[in-house]
Amino acid sequence: MSSTVLINLLRAGRSTISRQAVLTARSSSESSAASAQVGGALFGVVGVRHASGSPRFDSSQLVTWDTVGIWDNRIEEPILLPSSIKYGRPIPQVSLSRVGSASVLGLRKQNEDRLRTARIHDNLLYFAVFDGHGGPHAADYCFTFMEKFIRDALETEDDLENVLKKAFLDVDKALHTHLSYFNNDSFLTAGTTATVALLRDGMELVVGSAGDSRAMLCRQGQAMKLTQDHTPDRKDERKRIQKFGGFLTWNSVGQANVNGRLAMTRSIGDFHLKSSGVIADPDTQRLTIQHGSDSFLALTTDGINFLLSDQEICDVINQCQDPTEAADVIAQQALQYGSEDNASIIIIPLGAWGKNQSSNAVYSMSRNFASSGRWA
Repeated sequence: MSSTVLINLLRAGRSTISRQAVLTARSSSESSAASAQVGGALFGVVGVRHASGSPRFDSSQLVTWDTVGIWDNRIEEPILLPSSIKYGRPIPQVSLSRVGSASVLGLRKQNEDRLRTARIHDNLLYFAVFDGHGGPHAADYCFTFMEKFIRDALETEDDLENVLKKAFLDVDKALHTHLSYFNNDSFLTAGTTATVALLRDGMELVVGSAGDSRAMLCRQGQAMKLTQDHTPDRKDERKRIQKFGGFLTWNSVGQANVNGRLAMTRSIGDFHLKSSGVIADPDTQRLTIQHGSDSFLALTTDGINFLLSDQEICDVINQCQDPTEAADVIAQQALQYGSEDNASIIIIPLGAWGKNQSSNAVYSMSRNFASSGRWA
């Protein structure tokens, strides 16, 4: 089933309310006053590009929302005033209520993926995906406590890359203590990937990742990979495993595993493999969001990653009306293409949401044969 057909089916099943009706129901006086204060006092009056694509201008208008960074007013976000003052230009607010997410079981007996979004401070947002294995214990623990360890790290550290590095190691240590209480060695074999994104002031994005979950930014319609999978296929990762005395085996489809057990070389948990070089240290990356060019940030687990390329994910999402629809479509598309694993995604819309719509993406159904041995 093509992505276009899938989108149409999902749309047909959703109840819709016209945007005009929603706008009419709002209190126009409050919104007008707030807009006037921000637009008039700080930036002057600006034009808004409507969903039809035609901008409307007042005689005093100097710039368009396309310049500001809110291209498509299907996402009607206010200006983030403190950050706009700090950076000297208008910055749209990224609201948690606009974030879309989906998680499907696949052919597994239970869903061990965990998704989390939260506001840590007024100017700091938190997004995370955890893909558990060997039971849900590690993913559940990170879902519950990763945010706490980030908050703790922020008390003594302002650099968000250092915050994530400390939080990953601290939650790994705390998980070991927690699982040890059960006096069951099998619990210590539980592990999870962790891909965490922090967005400060609507502009500063820092991503930390351990394992093979991913983060991707869509910029000008092109996928920008923000993480690299930690697998034995990487020479640097493989060398560390071998240095610690670990060994690699390959399954029938050529996938390498650490000590014949784990398809990744970094994770939180998996304490039976720590002595073989499996570590919890995340790789981190920092970049500045360009709201005039950046459509969305997506965090995904391997049930999606191994069936859809980053660019395919980018193209499919750009066909969708909103992040909730997009998340549902991506998860269902992974199932259509033969995913046997849990498939989960978080989509965070940014200023250029809707700007790079594509409607002609066609994908090969043969990918399901290539994935048949991935989750054996």
